[in-house]
Amino acid sequence: MPKQKSRKSVLRRFRITPRGKVLRRQAFRRHLKASKSKKRLKNLKRVIELKGHFAKRIRKSVGK
Repeated sequence: MPKQKSRKSVLRRFRITPRGKVLRRQAFRRHLKASKSKKRLKNLKRVIELKGHFAKRIRKSVGK
């Protein structure tokens, strides 16, 4: 049986730590920044951990 291929689109969007946490970046930071406050933009920089069902699905599609 051939090896399962990992989804490249998922690999680009998510990072999986050595302990298995799934990390993602936040949306709403690409453009139209003038209307957003500095505090909001600073908070959008942070990387967020996915939990529960979504994290499980991401790990499965990556193959970990």
